[in-house]
Amino acid sequence: MEGEELKMVLQPGGLMKYRKGSSGEELSVLGYGGLRFTKKGNTIDKEKAEREIMTAIGGGVNYLDTAYTYNGSEALIGEILERNQCRDQVYLATKLPLFLIRNPQGMEKVFQEQLRRLRTDHIDYYLMHMLNDTATWKRFQDWGIEEWIREKKNSGQIGHIGFSYHGSHDEFCHVADAYPWEFCQIQYNYMDEYFQAGRQGLQYAHSKGMHVVIMEPLRGGRLVQLLPSTVRDIFQREGERSPAAWAFRWLYDQPEVTTVLSGMNTLEMVEENLRIAEEADVHCMTEREHAVLREVRRELERTVLVKCTGCAYCMPCPQGVDIPGTFRCYNMTTTEGIRSAKTDYRRSSLMRRNPSSASRCIGCGKCEKHCPQEIPIREELKKAAGKLEGPMYQLWKTAIHLGRFY
Repeated sequence: MEGEELKMVLQPGGLMKYRKGSSGEELSVLGYGGLRFTKKGNTIDKEKAEREIMTAIGGGVNYLDTAYTYNGSEALIGEILERNQCRDQVYLATKLPLFLIRNPQGMEKVFQEQLRRLRTDHIDYYLMHMLNDTATWKRFQDWGIEEWIREKKNSGQIGHIGFSYHGSHDEFCHVADAYPWEFCQIQYNYMDEYFQAGRQGLQYAHSKGMHVVIMEPLRGGRLVQLLPSTVRDIFQREGERSPAAWAFRWLYDQPEVTTVLSGMNTLEMVEENLRIAEEADVHCMTEREHAVLREVRRELERTVLVKCTGCAYCMPCPQGVDIPGTFRCYNMTTTEGIRSAKTDYRRSSLMRRNPSSASRCIGCGKCEKHCPQEIPIREELKKAAGKLEGPMYQLWKTAIHLGRFY
């Protein structure tokens, strides 16, 4: 599969590139990730999300990724595709939440609910969600999952089977060998080149004929929105290319990469990512550009405090701690300054009906069992609280408790 065949098709929104997966189907190099839609209160802003999704499809994006546990995402995508009569223009990918299944009957129950949510009779790309070790797969094998998959594929309800991975570097190859998977989804970006599955896992999956879907290409936006000034200076020195373009080009440069997911939640983001996908290609990076990203990586490794991508798998916290929000503000102390970080933290953790302060953590450890990044969350929350919850924070906390701001 070296030197992936690329196909370029003129769409209403531009010239999208496609790469062939293991099945021979041509997937857009840019995929739509359904985790980060804009919220209105506790629900997704449907009208805004529809404009963004339909702009992406109009630009040639044909791979839409969601999951059972992405609150409201499956139902939203199903509704949008049905209303716009474009289900047949895209490949739908969603996931079986292994961590929620407690018995063999649970697989079928969840799958049928997903079909109803997505308003479809089949799922093109179906993943085992967070299959991080072979022991988990063995348990599901004992429950008859291989026979279940075979029946779903024979009936046409599942097109292709794969897994998403957030486990250790060493375990990836064992999981990849545990079943004749057709594709996999891994976290991979220029900062995580040797983290989790990493480059070795990418190349191993590719060598087995799997196509590889990339998640977290921007580390939850951190490689764009939370870059320190020193890194921004490096990019500006090299011209007008955006930080997002640098990150995506690094991925598109690699022939083992099939599709790169982006959790796009503004029209500007959709349009920019479409332009980047149109311009990038296999081996598009020069040696000079690779050297620039190595310099950026060294600088980022010097400044980052917690490698949190904001995926929220650690949530909800029994004590109400906003774990991703806390780490975002904690990391801001090195990228945007302590004053901005404290202001943002105060607003996000106190200016709400139920405070979500890091100091509320009682150390139960529930969050750490679900963290894909294997972050020692309890330890880092203590550090964050020490950094962000000073005397002024406590004054604000007391004032709000007394009802002065309601």
